[in-house]
Amino acid sequence: MLQLLAAGLVGGFCVLQWVWWRGEVRPASAAWSLAWSIHMALVLLAGGLFALTTPGTVRDVLVFVHAQLVAGFLVIAIPATRAIAGGPRTRYWLWATIALFVARAGLWWMPLDSYVADADVLSAALLLAPTAVVVSYVVVAVGRTRLTAFGLLLVIAGAESLAIFTAGVLVRDYTFGAMCAALWAIPLAVGIEVLALYRLRDAQDAAVRQHQMRDALARLANSAWFVKDADGLLLTARDEARTILRDPSIEGSLRPIARDRFVTELFSSDKIEHPPAARTFLIDLAQIVSAAAERYQLSERLHTTAFADPLTRLPNRRAVEEHLLATLERANVERTRVSLVYCDLDGFKRVNDSFGHAHGDALLVRVADYLRNTLSDHEAYVGRVGGDEFVIVLARAPQDVDLVAIARAIREGFIDRAGGSRPARLTVGVATWLPGDVVDADALVRHADTAMLEAKRSRSGFRVFDRALRRRVEAERHQRAALEAAVADGHFTAYFQPIVDAESLEIVQVEALARWDHHGHLILPADWLELAEESGLIVPIGLEVLRQARRALERFQMPVSVNVAARQLSEPDALEQIETAWGDAFWEHLTLEITESALVRTSSAVPVLSELRARGARIAVDDFGTGYSSLARIARLPVDELKIDRSFVRDMGSERGRGVVRAIVALAQTHGLGIVAEGVETPLQLTALAEMGVTRVQGNFLGRAAPNLPVRGPRPTTGAMAIVPEPARLRSLSVPTPISGRDGARLTAVPRRV
Repeated sequence: MLQLLAAGLVGGFCVLQWVWWRGEVRPASAAWSLAWSIHMALVLLAGGLFALTTPGTVRDVLVFVHAQLVAGFLVIAIPATRAIAGGPRTRYWLWATIALFVARAGLWWMPLDSYVADADVLSAALLLAPTAVVVSYVVVAVGRTRLTAFGLLLVIAGAESLAIFTAGVLVRDYTFGAMCAALWAIPLAVGIEVLALYRLRDAQDAAVRQHQMRDALARLANSAWFVKDADGLLLTARDEARTILRDPSIEGSLRPIARDRFVTELFSSDKIEHPPAARTFLIDLAQIVSAAAERYQLSERLHTTAFADPLTRLPNRRAVEEHLLATLERANVERTRVSLVYCDLDGFKRVNDSFGHAHGDALLVRVADYLRNTLSDHEAYVGRVGGDEFVIVLARAPQDVDLVAIARAIREGFIDRAGGSRPARLTVGVATWLPGDVVDADALVRHADTAMLEAKRSRSGFRVFDRALRRRVEAERHQRAALEAAVADGHFTAYFQPIVDAESLEIVQVEALARWDHHGHLILPADWLELAEESGLIVPIGLEVLRQARRALERFQMPVSVNVAARQLSEPDALEQIETAWGDAFWEHLTLEITESALVRTSSAVPVLSELRARGARIAVDDFGTGYSSLARIARLPVDELKIDRSFVRDMGSERGRGVVRAIVALAQTHGLGIVAEGVETPLQLTALAEMGVTRVQGNFLGRAAPNLPVRGPRPTTGAMAIVPEPARLRSLSVPTPISGRDGARLTAVPRRV
């Protein structure tokens, strides 16, 4: 009954061991412990059933099965011992044990009494010999292992079972032997199950710890995306390791290595040896921290590249725009003022050209350092938005009087003389956003830039964007919008002013002048020419005038001259645009006028003008004498005639003025150039120019610009004396007239009276 009870108890423990073995890890010790426990339960079951059977075949078979189960139990003891406690290789030990048990099983049914004097002694020897082999292996395995309390308990239980088993085999008393045979397995069964329960508890703890480790790794990986602090993440990893591994001595270290890499270590300061799973857990935590630290540093470098100027380390344009918008939105809630200080470095190009870019970069760094420290008492945000342009965003800005003082202090506080005798200084423009205005960061930047440009234009050094400047900007904005609409709607027309022969006063050419027809009122170029050149609208305006001049050539049968802006000649396809507007013929009847300064400053103008001149067009230098020409440069430029500026004609009453005109006439005659004087307003000017050798003249005295062909009327007189003493004459001129042909219109010279 005791064996059956023990068999049931061991069978119940087998279920628990099977649950242990079915876990995630599935260690070999669990499998062999389960197999060993199953054999133990079967041995006890067979022993208990023996008492319930009667002598006969069933009992004999049951005795044989019991003997083989005991043999199997002893054989399994070898690999189970190796899996649980470690030990040497089991190959030879198993072969020896199995061979002895097979021999014993083979001799079981043989009539040994007929051949051996004492068959019981032989049977006992065949049982004790393999048992001795198993015991020897267990002793060797246990001798190599540091026994724990549970291991020592199992050894003691095994020794007791072995002693009872040996006593049952060797003692001849049937009652004592039967009792020993029935009870020998119980101490070992108890030891095995206690060890199994201990290992089962360890396996459950290991599984729980494995889940905790996995959850901790997941939590740390998630925290790595939000903490953005490598040291803080290392502390989190250390605390996770201390909690899960139950080791308060765990510490962590994070140090950088080459190429922006990091290495992290988590270790026990008390040098506690953790199991392999725990060491792997510490390594995984360390790798997460290292990868996060590298990602943080890379993110910081990318953020610096995207939002900071690499030279001055100031915020760049993008960062300034985001900060300005955020500041305006906050000020709109708080009802405070926001000012933007726009600074431009004067003389930066000269420093770069004279001393090199390294010197210019050093100058920019000095400016950045100066601006960082100049407004330390204010809530200032300094950034670099361009090559030599800096801005300062002032949150909770002071009143306009204080802003003027700030702008003056910035202007006067930086004077850099490292670039030579001409110091580099800052030109400052200030614009302010007021509560109630529309939150428009771009408009505030434009206003500050406009104030800076106004300070540069007026040479005052600093300027605040006030009401007067705002009105002027608004007026320019409206004028620009009107100018764009006029260009789009074709409200520009060409007026023609005559160019006459200085002696005969005969019209020899007309100059096409652009006029803006604004709701029936003509606006002269002086009111819109500068804005058109700045905005680039001068290009379509000039092309429209050129097209109308081409039609005037065919209508008036008179050579025409057209003003060409430098902006037109700087276009990439300037030559193609001019060809499209004028056509592909009659270039010899076209004169293109370009100002002296534009001809010198625009490097792309010379090749375009040379190509047009090669096609037959004439090139005239307009407003000659007011620009930068020299005697040597005139000979190299593609020029056919010079136009004396009206300012020199106006000074013809003085000897100095007449001397300048004589010099220009002599220069033109030396280089074989034609000459035209413009701005003739009085008879005295006309007479003096003719006497000096000026061949052609133009001005309001000789004919105002008109949409139709100007026709000279009676000769003007002053008092009783005519300007030209001879009576008026009609002179036959050769002027071009179109003749139709298959290849298109062409011009021929026909007599015409003017």
